[in-house]
Amino acid sequence: MSEEEELGRVRQLWHLLEPLHAVLYYAPEAFDEAAALGYGVDERWPSYFAWRAAPLGAAGAERVTETFCSFSPEVVAAYVPAAWSVASPDAVLDARRRAVDRTYRTLLGEAVGAPETAEAAALVRRAAEAADTTGRPLAAANAALPWPDAPHLVLWHAATVLREHRGDGHLAALAHAGLDPVESLVSFAAIGAARPEVFASRRWSDEEWRAARRRLVERGLLADDHTATEAGRALRAEVERRTDEAAAGPWRALGDGERELLVELLGPLWVAALGSGLLPSETTLGIGKV
Repeated sequence: MSEEEELGRVRQLWHLLEPLHAVLYYAPEAFDEAAALGYGVDERWPSYFAWRAAPLGAAGAERVTETFCSFSPEVVAAYVPAAWSVASPDAVLDARRRAVDRTYRTLLGEAVGAPETAEAAALVRRAAEAADTTGRPLAAANAALPWPDAPHLVLWHAATVLREHRGDGHLAALAHAGLDPVESLVSFAAIGAARPEVFASRRWSDEEWRAARRRLVERGLLADDHTATEAGRALRAEVERRTDEAAAGPWRALGDGERELLVELLGPLWVAALGSGLLPSETTLGIGKV
């Protein structure tokens, strides 16, 4: 397999696994568990920050802002560290596992206990256990948690370790490109990864967004109409390539045939996640657009 083919497979596996991770942030069962802990569920952010940050322990706003990266510090501070006055990180992690269990049982039905799901879980776990989490705080925090026993929970946990491993590597690629958090979003919107309105969830102010655009125009990365220049597109392509390269290591624990088999095994689960209607059709990750 050539390097290009390997990186293409790495990206394909991310595309397949990301929805299986992300359903936690949208599923009614997860909101039920969050409400039982005492979190507000009129919007998804109280539980989102709790679910995702809990592996870090009772982290403060600065730590969460740094590791999540794309969110405005002001929006992080609105939810963290207040999240830990509602429930402890350990209680959140226990509820997170219950939420995933309930969500997957609804989402996958009989496939939860199918041999194919167990086989997929075992393969993804091997990749996750091979991940070098040095310098990758969210991946390391999740990897340090005990493994669940049920195969469908193993699948979610392994997918989470790998997606946070990829995300941590992506932040390093953005830093190498000289893009700060808001510039990262502006430049991503400029190549058509998602409409600028989609990135509004990260709560940067209009002035911060405009200032980032001005800086990118000055660097020759954005045109006056706020679309990416050739240099801007090349820089973002390099960021994505570096991200894929940084995410490739864990998948080398599997042979070519095993990775091909995993794609087949994950396909029906991916269809179930997308077909559930839980996930938005357009996200800040740009899956399917870049």
